[in-house]
Amino acid sequence: MCRVLKVSRSGFYKWYASGISKRKQDDSAITEQIGTIFEESRQTYGILRIQAKLRLNGHRVGKNRISRLMSENGYAVKSRRKFKATTYSKHGRPVASNVLEQDFSAAEPNRVWTGDVTYIQTGEGWLYLAIVLDVFSRMVVGWSMAERQTDDLVINALQHALWRRNPIEGLIFHSDRGSQYCSNNFKKLLSKNGIIQSMSAAGCCYDNAVTETLFHSLKTELVYHVSYDTRVAARISIFSYIEEFYNRKRIHSTLGYLSPMEFESISEKMTA
Repeated sequence: MCRVLKVSRSGFYKWYASGISKRKQDDSAITEQIGTIFEESRQTYGILRIQAKLRLNGHRVGKNRISRLMSENGYAVKSRRKFKATTYSKHGRPVASNVLEQDFSAAEPNRVWTGDVTYIQTGEGWLYLAIVLDVFSRMVVGWSMAERQTDDLVINALQHALWRRNPIEGLIFHSDRGSQYCSNNFKKLLSKNGIIQSMSAAGCCYDNAVTETLFHSLKTELVYHVSYDTRVAARISIFSYIEEFYNRKRIHSTLGYLSPMEFESISEKMTA
């Protein structure tokens, strides 16, 4: 080949090695960034989210290249088990009408909140989690955990959100028809703070899809991969997921691949 190309053997190998080295150097640098993003995502980001994160960091990398580098370096996203949403709505308490009607949009924070309850298995029994989500940024603005699914569980979550955000009157709070959200004490708390109550239609999970999506992420990215011996261990783990990861770091395609906190921060600067 050197004779055909009319170049010296040493010159050819120097050129050949230089080309391979540059590609490998680029791959190595990209792989390092992919690894950092992947670990910071708690091993939950796939190709599209990693590509978006790289782009936000100023690096345009193709999906095929990311896929190859992830595969070569063993970056496999946590397997996802099927998530099943459940709620208890067979009760005699009065329900509210569906004000939201699947309109999961808001022009600013603290105009539309949603809420729901899920449960986590531990070695000591169930741990119940109630959350309050701001539709504007998908941020968890309030939450509460307890070993029993009582009215106080959702009341405490809402009180946490009210303390944290101090919304003006006219806020819409949407949930399913779970008995806790239909309790007199919960309704009184809503009324006291000028909050309009909205509830999903019977048996329609799509009416509260944004909250179900949050629980799906929590379960498939964290809970299904951990065995909790105690409720305390579960509380610490879930607190870390919500406050340290979900609100501050986890990027959402709905938010232009920003985290809820980043989205609110940028929106605040734009309207200032």
